[in-house]
Amino acid sequence: MIGVLIPAHDEEACLADCLDAVFRAAAHPGLGGEQVVVAVALDACSDRSEQLAAAYPVTLIRLDARNVGMARAAAAVALLDAGADWLACTDADTVVADDWLHQQLRLRDEAGADAVCGTISVTDWTPHLARLQALLQRFHASYTDADDHRHIHGANFGVSAQAYRRAGGFQAVTCSEDVALVMALQADGARIAWSAAPRVVTSARIASKARGGFGDTLFAWSMQPPA
Repeated sequence: MIGVLIPAHDEEACLADCLDAVFRAAAHPGLGGEQVVVAVALDACSDRSEQLAAAYPVTLIRLDARNVGMARAAAAVALLDAGADWLACTDADTVVADDWLHQQLRLRDEAGADAVCGTISVTDWTPHLARLQALLQRFHASYTDADDHRHIHGANFGVSAQAYRRAGGFQAVTCSEDVALVMALQADGARIAWSAAPRVVTSARIASKARGGFGDTLFAWSMQPPA
């Protein structure tokens, strides 16, 4: 069983697109009909996120932590308890490709990967139009969207249940819980596929949900003068 976990904090503007994409990926013929269970961790939501998520066949986890590490961990526990042997992680402001899950499992099966770190792409830079030149220069100079990259994104990550448990799972931190988990996996000797094959498109929004995350990095780059 594949478990997909999605943390959400007031994500009514993005959540339906995210879930639509996840369920398209869950229906990919390359999965051979393998069961996919989706868990949405609703963390301190005060908008319509819960109503939107409830319209889909998902497991809802409710918490009031305002902590993305705790939200991911809670969703992971629910999925592992349900029997998941692979955890695929994305974010509520992200749209995964139709073959996203297929590519993660291909890397597991063909490359023997215990975990898969994928890259991200951005198609809508509208929030940064005022400083777009500076941002794009920094982004393209600093980001490698190719195999053997070393980027870590909770929006595009997969890990086996066994490796996840050995590494201690997601930590209760407000940012970089994905980085902490990958570091723990590396320390445990896990085989990590750094691949650009699993594709996702994520938001470039300025109002980042996790302080210090990808949105804050983009904003900091946009504030630097062009080279």
